[in-house]
Amino acid sequence: MEIERKYLVRELPANLDSYPHVEIEQGYLCTSPTLRIRKAGDAYILTIKEKLPTYSSAIHNREEEFTLSAEKFEILKAKCEGTMVLKTRYRIDLRRSEGDGLYSNLVAELDIFHDRLEGLQLVEVEFPDTVSADSFVKPDWFGEDVSCDKRYSNSHLAFNG
Repeated sequence: MEIERKYLVRELPANLDSYPHVEIEQGYLCTSPTLRIRKAGDAYILTIKEKLPTYSSAIHNREEEFTLSAEKFEILKAKCEGTMVLKTRYRIDLRRSEGDGLYSNLVAELDIFHDRLEGLQLVEVEFPDTVSADSFVKPDWFGEDVSCDKRYSNSHLAFNG
């Protein structure tokens, strides 16, 4: 199960290019359940996601991933609905706002979108459990929590911009 929260970005972290990052291209074959293909660097992945009911501020999904070949990715890409979502994803280890070290294994995945979504910046954090997600204190560079705003889901962006 995937438990995550999603935020707009108030301010980009300094030295952004010093963080590990990858170019991502993804598209959607279906949205209920979500059937997504993704090219991330040299990896090709088919993902099946299904939203789970929750009483939390976080998004809960059942998620399964399968490796694809580049050839199968291209075949499926031609069948995608909407438009492909293009973005650069940065992986940033999070530090506590009090400055006392790292959160326990929390990583921010900062997405900077390109092409028709140019200017959009979102950051997601995945949590080990609901309690951690609900008690999370966001770093200063995070903006508004948009976890429950469907307009910021990648599948919505593929169809609606």
